[in-house]
Amino acid sequence: QVQLVESGGGLVQDGGSLRLSCAVSGRTFSSYDMEWYRQAPGKGREFVAGIMWSGGSTYYADSVKGRFTISRDNAKNTVYLQMNSLKPGDTAIYYCRDEGGVWGQGTQVTVSS
Repeated sequence: QVQLVESGGGLVQDGGSLRLSCAVSGRTFSSYDMEWYRQAPGKGREFVAGIMWSGGSTYYADSVKGRFTISRDNAKNTVYLQMNSLKPGDTAIYYCRDEGGVWGQGTQVTVSS
């Protein structure tokens, strides 16, 4: 059974930083592209960032480009999202998703002004 478990969310002030982690089990992690999504209150889920299976290519939503960095450690079966210069508009539940379509349960990120 494939499982994705996010962690690292929390409350941070405007301009602060957080690092999210997504640990994957039950799959050959290194073979799959990974993505982060988020869902703000009252809005649909939106793409945030993605990384290819090798880690050699990354891609970002325009809204986070230059502030967020996605990375992965295939030895630890984990993908990360480093979030810097956070804004209140980044407040959302953050989800990781693998190329096979499996989602984690999400982790809450709240940015206070």
